[in-house]
Amino acid sequence: MLKALGKKQLIVGVIDLSDESAIEDEETVAARIRNALRFVDPDRLILAPDCGMKYLPREKAFGKLSALAKAAERVRAELG
Repeated sequence: MLKALGKKQLIVGVIDLSDESAIEDEETVAARIRNALRFVDPDRLILAPDCGMKYLPREKAFGKLSALAKAAERVRAELG
């Protein structure tokens, strides 16, 4: 189904905001990114949190976004 989108970019939420008490570890987020890459080319993938970031306490939001950034850097390095 995603391949039918053609060359459009796809935004994928890789940070779960439904549980504000937990901050995902880097490997969990990297696994979500790798899963998305099974369906869309890297140059079309835009990583994002799920909706609701503004409702999190600042330290939780920062932790979740840090995990996203580190995971993206890790997967980018794996791709070469």
